[in-house]
Amino acid sequence: RDASGAIVGVVGVGQDITEKKQAERVQTALADDLARLIDTANAPIFGIDNHGAVTEWNQMAARLTGYTKEDVIGKNLVEEFIMSEYKASVKEVLDNALNGRETANFEFPLFTNKGTRREILL
Repeated sequence: RDASGAIVGVVGVGQDITEKKQAERVQTALADDLARLIDTANAPIFGIDNHGAVTEWNQMAARLTGYTKEDVIGKNLVEEFIMSEYKASVKEVLDNALNGRETANFEFPLFTNKGTRREILL
């Protein structure tokens, strides 16, 4: 501004963000590669959040169960897809995993959308 307060110019400050943008592109590419690897794996892969809601369901899980990703995302895995007599034990194993406690070779039945029982090794 000049002495009378009129705007007479603009000052801008720039910052070189080339490296930041490159790192973002690499990170996005890596995330895309990992998502593709999970989705196309030859094993059923599912994910749940802290409340037991399904957050991930790959193509093999869909093939084995008949439930699409859209069918299961957001639904409670144990409550909606596990037989009554296995709900407590499956919930315990998943809760342990969510709390960082490892459980290996846990078998449980998962039912398909046609009611067929599938044995899953977690």
